[in-house]
Amino acid sequence: MRVLLAGGGSAGHTSPLIATADALRRKRPDVEITCLGTARGLEVTVIPAAGYPLELIPPVPLPRRPGRDLLLVPVRLRAATAATGEVFRRVEPDVVAGFGGYVSVPAYLTARSRKVPLVIHEGNALPGVANRLGARFCTDQVATSFPDTRLPHARFIGLPIRRAISTLERAELRPLAREHFGLRQELPTLLVTGGSQGARRINESVSAAAAELAAAGVQVLHVAGPNGRVEIPHLGDDFPPYVVVPYVERMELAYAAADAMVGRAGANSVTEAAALGLPAVFVPLPIGNGEQAVNAAAVVAAGGAVLVDDAAFTPDWARTELPSLLRDADRLTAMSRAAAGLIPRDADELLADMILAAVS
Repeated sequence: MRVLLAGGGSAGHTSPLIATADALRRKRPDVEITCLGTARGLEVTVIPAAGYPLELIPPVPLPRRPGRDLLLVPVRLRAATAATGEVFRRVEPDVVAGFGGYVSVPAYLTARSRKVPLVIHEGNALPGVANRLGARFCTDQVATSFPDTRLPHARFIGLPIRRAISTLERAELRPLAREHFGLRQELPTLLVTGGSQGARRINESVSAAAAELAAAGVQVLHVAGPNGRVEIPHLGDDFPPYVVVPYVERMELAYAAADAMVGRAGANSVTEAAALGLPAVFVPLPIGNGEQAVNAAAVVAAGGAVLVDDAAFTPDWARTELPSLLRDADRLTAMSRAAAGLIPRDADELLADMILAAVS
């Protein structure tokens, strides 16, 4: 059995793709998996590192506004679709599964023209252009990460996440995780992350509150992002640690170390935090079509997270609100209970089953 998985550009596409590939291998050890991506996304590094072959095609950006890029879409799409056809001829997939993004439209069009079964997974609460198009080709093989996503024939299964996270018991791993990052075992711990690329607003506002957090007895694990800059004043050895790292390879350790987190509201961040019952302050990215705020809406409504607009997430807000949140153990416990169980942890298995069923 040969499977072609299409998705790239950001961790929002590559992470569920890899989780699904792993689930397929567990279910069918003889499955042949090929991934389809472009040269400009994270897939160039993370997919080969996960042990899967990657085929590259030209990107087809889908602009949201009229302009020159919109006029170039037909030309780019023809070139990308031709390149995708070459991949199909070499791989001869029995089924195609797409996760949205630049790379998916050529895969969807080629699968339709060659009558190859197609499965689509939409990561965000508001579906993107690629998956809105692809869902029109599917009769019942469309899966979503969030329950109210509007796509034809959609089935809510959650977002496929890595087994290291979906099977994580935070309390059991916490001592090892805090030791790994050089954190103290007894202190409330705030995890700060802007996603795979970091976030300047989050970096600047939380780091500006370093003294107030330290004075409240709160330690911080701050994932700045590969290109992010976080400057912390020297607080003295008697104060709680403020650990800054550019990137975390094992995110499950970061989650286990934390009592709460601050981050963007991408599908991965919302899903993983909710699945683990990790209280969160979500600061949606202020660009795009507003999907990040919608991603977080169900968790916020349940009481498992707080939503703060990017413009409102200022140093003053961080100085005032974060120390009190981290020192309120009862509130954190209530938020954890509210978040846990909202999002399924087994979406990787469910999506793999859908892909296998599409072939049969």
